[in-house]
Amino acid sequence: MGYPSDDTLIDLQSAYDGAGIQAMLDQLDRELIGLRPVKARIREIAALLVVDRARQQVGLETTPPSLHMSFTGRPGTGKTTVAERMSNILHGLGYVRKGHVVTATRDDLVGQYIGHTAPKTREMLKKAMGGVLFIDEAYYLYRPENERDYGAEAIEILLQVMEGNRDDLVVIFAGYKERMDIFYQSNPGLSSRVANHIDFPDYSAAELLAIAQLILAAENYRFSEEASLAFAEYIQRRMQLPFFANARSIRNAIDRARMRQANRLFSRMGSPLTKLDLMTLEAVDITISRVFAGELEGGDPARPLS
Repeated sequence: MGYPSDDTLIDLQSAYDGAGIQAMLDQLDRELIGLRPVKARIREIAALLVVDRARQQVGLETTPPSLHMSFTGRPGTGKTTVAERMSNILHGLGYVRKGHVVTATRDDLVGQYIGHTAPKTREMLKKAMGGVLFIDEAYYLYRPENERDYGAEAIEILLQVMEGNRDDLVVIFAGYKERMDIFYQSNPGLSSRVANHIDFPDYSAAELLAIAQLILAAENYRFSEEASLAFAEYIQRRMQLPFFANARSIRNAIDRARMRQANRLFSRMGSPLTKLDLMTLEAVDITISRVFAGELEGGDPARPLS
């Protein structure tokens, strides 16, 4: 089968549209407030893949682009959501067969005794094949202070599979930027295989309030005008306290506010309620939070309803 001549016109827009890339990027814009640098980088990667696919179609041989990635940033900045959208893009362009995401942590990959790590790691890789393996808090794989730790074995297997199956598996390492930088410095072989480093910035207070509004709308709730002002103040105070987890902390705060609203309405049992009553969070549902006294609710955001 021959390839098109050198002057054959290539329609990149059709390839872009045919893979549904714009729809996926539009969905990302709807799902995630802000994150302009992240979204710009995802568009750049999508453009690279579209052009690479067009080059293949006209017989321009090239080494497949390295698609393994590093997502750095604090909790609640959208890393998992972006990984899911990235997997959809890779699937749409034919770079992975399935387009699913498998999330793993150290406990999923590293065993407790000799001979335990290899089968655990290979099992997770098998599950992720054809899609994306998202390794959260990846720096916990490497514990040089413990001579009997088996994390290095898991990393070695990951390196082998990342190189040998780059046409059907993308690995995304994620975690706090400072710790991830040390992790890569300690593993030159790993660093050389991760070509795409994307930093996820913290949200601003205004962006967090917009995120709260999106969460409420999705659940058929609303803030009263006073509640909106109170929640804006809540955000400012919560951002100054430890263990702040961006959008995750905001969602947890809304869950608590919903609980308070339910108890407030329940205390009015016997009095008729309107649909608007059931939908509306009032200022008192926000200001009763211990955050207004400078205290945390629930401690670490990894716990439910932090």
